[in-house]
Amino acid sequence: MAYEHAFIPYDAYWSTPFCRWQGSFAHLHSMVFAAEVCKGALAGRGISPAVFDEIILGMTIPQKSSFYGVSWVAGMIGTAGITGPMISQACATSARCVAGASEEIELGNNETILVVTCDRTSNGPHIYYPNPMGVGGTGDKEDWVWDNFGYDPYAKNAMIETAENVAEEAGISKEEQDEVALLRSDQYKDALKDNSAFLNRFMVVPIDAKDASGRKVLATVTGDEGVFPTTAGGLARLRPVLENGTVTFGTQTYPADGNAGIVITTREKARELSRDRNIEIQILSYAEARAKRSFMALAIVPAARKALSSAGLEIKDIKAIKTHTPFAVNDVYFCREMGLKVEDMNNYGCSLVWGHPQGPTGARLIIELIEELVLLGGGYGLFDGCAAGDTAAAVVLKVDIK
Repeated sequence: MAYEHAFIPYDAYWSTPFCRWQGSFAHLHSMVFAAEVCKGALAGRGISPAVFDEIILGMTIPQKSSFYGVSWVAGMIGTAGITGPMISQACATSARCVAGASEEIELGNNETILVVTCDRTSNGPHIYYPNPMGVGGTGDKEDWVWDNFGYDPYAKNAMIETAENVAEEAGISKEEQDEVALLRSDQYKDALKDNSAFLNRFMVVPIDAKDASGRKVLATVTGDEGVFPTTAGGLARLRPVLENGTVTFGTQTYPADGNAGIVITTREKARELSRDRNIEIQILSYAEARAKRSFMALAIVPAARKALSSAGLEIKDIKAIKTHTPFAVNDVYFCREMGLKVEDMNNYGCSLVWGHPQGPTGARLIIELIEELVLLGGGYGLFDGCAAGDTAAAVVLKVDIK
């Protein structure tokens, strides 16, 4: 779908660092944590919560009382008079939230929308589903995070098997995946230069992770937590996770915790809320696609092509690209099909390096895409990423600098 009237005020977005699961954010309620971060981020940008007429919440892992969704989040950030939907679309959640907000603006239903994305993969819920017809009257159960990572009920395989299927069909070797993982790690080091100057353009730091009472500080997080050192020799020594496979623990991402927020509004309101009115950020299009069963990474190509077509663009028009990269296979395949070099995208790193909290992963990547385009002097940008169910979603945006 194409948009004409959806804009993001410059600097009206933010992300926490992402912490590897069972790290410093592992005990925090994801919705309460996100609301707390939103309040501080909005205050720091001089944006009153009263400006919003809708909130869209993107979250994929249930938390206690998450039944109340946006109404609770709205109350916590001081906008108790508004509401909105809660969206859960696996790894495509952030992109779908941005699309939903853009559509509301396009239709004129609302003027200023806050997108809040959050998830905590750590200590995900263990759920029991009553089944009086079960053997002995026993029910069914699942560990929300782990079991769903490990089994797609339609495709009947684990996520990693979809990557191996694409690697086999496309002839993608372990060595090619290692090269991408090493490159992405090196690109992330650019984000850490000059005391993390790039990350500090949007990242909320430092963050004190407190205990349940809210008084004792258990850890102070000053950047992404859990990023592991990557070397060519280290990657070469790692064995594939699956027998006769190609994907290792070094060429796939890891679960993480964190949140991110983006304000989406009209052109006029974006100018009013922007930290720099000379920078204009427009959302141009959104698209989604689905690949054949058990070949998740294939979906990123048709999603990107549909989003580009809706925006009236070609890949050669795109100045910066960010992808959700759960597996290095994704980037190898995407670049082959789109006629790119692997070094043409994911400057400053990607989710392959700094982890995957699910709901907010795409939001952070879109935010990084905006900031990269600003540093490049403006231009068109593409976000693309696969999602559970052999699907993918893509967003095209434009940054103009006067």
